[in-house]
Amino acid sequence: MPIWKKPISLEEITASHAGTATAHLGIEFLEIGDDFLRARVPVDERTRQPFGLLHGGVSVTLAETLGSTGAYYGSPEGHRAVGLEINANHLRSATSGWVTGTARPLHIGRRTQVWQIDMVNDAGETTCTSRITMAMLEPR
Repeated sequence: MPIWKKPISLEEITASHAGTATAHLGIEFLEIGDDFLRARVPVDERTRQPFGLLHGGVSVTLAETLGSTGAYYGSPEGHRAVGLEINANHLRSATSGWVTGTARPLHIGRRTQVWQIDMVNDAGETTCTSRITMAMLEPR
């Protein structure tokens, strides 16, 4: 059974991120499942740090983008989601290709949501795992 409480589509999500850091970094939304979202970020001149590796902050940006988007669409109409805390464990570097993140909820509550985001390189090897806690804001 789908967890989404608002109408959701790849076109809607992509359009809502136009002109944002997400678009600037080249993050692409790939898939919406019943209980997950998937997106990817290129490892290129926009996203590498000086040593040629994917910048850790870009992995965190991908994680926050996925967790925030999931929390928003997994909440009732009129509700908003804002980040309270995020952590990331960088486990393997990436120097080229794409890093793909998959976000799944660990907890969907009235006031908070917790999402796990696992990121892999093109070979399917884990590069980073992140967890974000979202505050759910009710309509004013």
